[in-house]
Amino acid sequence: MSERVTESSVSALLIENDDGVLTLTNNDAPLNRMSFEYMDELESAISRAAEDTSVRAIVITGAGDVNFSVGMNLKQLMTGADDRGGIEAVLDQRLRVLAAIEGLAKPVIATLYGYCLGGGLELPLACHFRLAAEKGARIGLPELDLGTVPAWGGTARLTRCVGRDRALDMILRAKKISGPEAHRIGLVNEVHPMSELKAAAHSLAQELAAMPPKAIEGVLRCVVGAEHSTLDEALAEERRMIAFIEKRRPVFTGE
Repeated sequence: MSERVTESSVSALLIENDDGVLTLTNNDAPLNRMSFEYMDELESAISRAAEDTSVRAIVITGAGDVNFSVGMNLKQLMTGADDRGGIEAVLDQRLRVLAAIEGLAKPVIATLYGYCLGGGLELPLACHFRLAAEKGARIGLPELDLGTVPAWGGTARLTRCVGRDRALDMILRAKKISGPEAHRIGLVNEVHPMSELKAAAHSLAQELAAMPPKAIEGVLRCVVGAEHSTLDEALAEERRMIAFIEKRRPVFTGE
């Protein structure tokens, strides 16, 4: 039987390690806004998890069962960005954190329920798996309603996830789609009743945590890297990962 241990409990982020599954919870219910403090704590937690061999999979979720996240704390951004080097510096940090999540050599799972808007979708888009609530989810990048555009890589990642036409339809029409619709278009992997969603994410994380870690790392590096590579580069990376797992020099064939 696994032992559940709470590592820390802070105002912005709850961190819990349960037998190799690290759960990171935005502790700002019911809105779960992505505040400066949350992003600071999340960046630190992801950095530590990357080096911690006891962490085999990660779940990113929100406190409570009302909303995953309504996105950035806009009031805080308007009044406090100057203290952090300006809006560009704030956005740079958020892009950096999402890139770190996407490039992590351990699988990361996000739960989508209630409002998942703006950064509340852009963060899950950087994760390797997304599970959504069967009812009540409102998922989208509605920045055009505010006269702006997604600023955390949402346009690029959403396009890679669902294709150009569906990405344009969602972004230009500021759509907020349901969990089943997100599943239909390939935005999320699974849908579950809200009462079972977080348990399902943890179960998936446990399943992945039981896989050979070097093989998991190799697959993640190959698949995530393939989005930015030619076919030949992707095939060469596969060969390098096999050699890495077998602890030998890679041997390339062909031209």
